[in-house]
Amino acid sequence: MPELTRRRRLLVLAICCMSLLIVSLDNTVLNVALPSMQRQLHTSVSGLQWTIDAYTLVLASLLMLSGSTADRIGRRRTFQVGLTVFTVASLLCSLAPSLPWLIAARMLQAIGGSMLNPVAMSIITNVFTDPKERARAIGVWGGVVGISMSIGPIVGGLLVQTTSWRAIFWINVPIGLAALVLTRLFVPESRAPKARRVDPVGQALMIALLASVTYAIIESPDRGWSSPLILGCVALAVVSLVSLLIYEPRRREPLIDLRFFRSAPFSGATVIAVSGFAALGGFLFLNTLYLQNVRHLDALHAGLYMLPMAAMALVFAPLSGRIVASRGPRTPLLLAGTALCASGVFQALKYSAHTSTTLLFAGYVVFGIGFGLVNAPITNTAVSGMPRAQAGVAAAVASTSRQIGSSLGVAVIGAVMAAGVNGGYGQAFTDAGRTAWWIIAGCGGAVLVVGAVTSGRWARSTAARTAERLQTEEARTPVNVG
Repeated sequence: MPELTRRRRLLVLAICCMSLLIVSLDNTVLNVALPSMQRQLHTSVSGLQWTIDAYTLVLASLLMLSGSTADRIGRRRTFQVGLTVFTVASLLCSLAPSLPWLIAARMLQAIGGSMLNPVAMSIITNVFTDPKERARAIGVWGGVVGISMSIGPIVGGLLVQTTSWRAIFWINVPIGLAALVLTRLFVPESRAPKARRVDPVGQALMIALLASVTYAIIESPDRGWSSPLILGCVALAVVSLVSLLIYEPRRREPLIDLRFFRSAPFSGATVIAVSGFAALGGFLFLNTLYLQNVRHLDALHAGLYMLPMAAMALVFAPLSGRIVASRGPRTPLLLAGTALCASGVFQALKYSAHTSTTLLFAGYVVFGIGFGLVNAPITNTAVSGMPRAQAGVAAAVASTSRQIGSSLGVAVIGAVMAAGVNGGYGQAFTDAGRTAWWIIAGCGGAVLVVGAVTSGRWARSTAARTAERLQTEEARTPVNVG
């Protein structure tokens, strides 16, 4: 591929950021619209959980497949397909006449979304060949997530307040169409020199594992853990997990390379990603219901109440990146875990229907600081010490872990809150809310402990040994032709 002009490279970055913006905005604006959707679609708390988790589960399941497909058939081509699918699915979401149709459209959205963010990152990496320019481009890319978090609740609240919840999906259509046209005109095509092979068995086992665990958690409050369906899901999850552990090491190019987990930093990054994003998913779900159904705020004011958390995440995310670059991931991980845990404990102790706005905002600010700090070290820790050839796959596992964490956070916190909602939005709800905040505090505690254990000298030595072993094993393994 010929060297692109600086102006063309910046235009490619802007196009990629457009895709990230619509995907990130879609997640943040949706949470504000949940109570309105609940009233108009006459759905339960579990129905609201599925509008979120149907998306994140499919996304988590397909991220690595979409990345390897783009490497094989072309990144621009895959990116265009993703934009088309995501845009059409957004329109279908806005037209959904009932909850099942909305969930189906959300799943289709996720199929398109899986072809956007990881593929866009590959395009950026391929276009920005200078390391310093690439680092700045990735910094801009990461800043878009912070921007979407800060404006998402306000945009969502404004759209719901002035039109309806369906409008939160309309905004994706013009942005998606513009990005599609610009991609066709300005984004160069690229492929990987050697694309990873598809692992259909591993893919199927991963989908079965994630879907069965999430279904069991979400539906257990209504059906009970002794229900044959729930027990069947638990059994399927166990069988899928065991099968993955047996099957994946036997493949030349597995969906998940279990050898990576010999590296303590990599294993730690996976746990931290799940814990940190479970806290975020649970936080957004819990507070959306609390602000609108307990404190009786309208959608716009509920979005404004979430602004302190989003603003802190926007400020501390780039700060965390600079700390990681200069001092390593340990300091931001410890600070992030402490802040997430402290916010959970603080809110659990003070939580009620009449908690003062000052105390509520204080908890939101501390949570935003913690989440802003936790994201940057995850990818850095995941790829720490990995051979360059495996760094992309390690980063993809970290991205998948983020989506799994978000799904589990909504599933677990939602299941806790479902019991409270059964008693109405009164004392039973706030009692369940305290339990939910303790769970969020536990997620923060996990970030703190795991971050401390997996970022020290011993952990770095395991990463070095794993990298050396991977390089040796790759060198000894003959290359399959055809």
